[in-house]
Amino acid sequence: MMKNHAIELTTFKLKGFTIKEFTEANAEIDAFLKRQQGFRSRTIFELKGTVYDMLVWDSTEDGTAAMHLLMDELSDSVVHDMIDQRTVSWNITPIEHFVSLQIKPSGI
Repeated sequence: MMKNHAIELTTFKLKGFTIKEFTEANAEIDAFLKRQQGFRSRTIFELKGTVYDMLVWDSTEDGTAAMHLLMDELSDSVVHDMIDQRTVSWNITPIEHFVSLQIKPSGI
């Protein structure tokens, strides 16, 4: 099912911006990601002052290739200036276990 998929998780702190300002500034990044091979989803949230940017890819190779391309093509994005670069931690790994609630259509 999702055994070969991968999770990309980047954590960081913002430089004086709110999470709302940051997510609104990500429209260009989101559009870029949707065009990348193997992209499945993106979730951004903040917990105790740390921002978590979590992506799901078809494979670690797809996610890694997209990250390198993003850093080249969108190196001038305002999003990068909003992040305290000293706090960035980027990781990608295959998904080892996945459980999902499958909802059946009503009336069946």
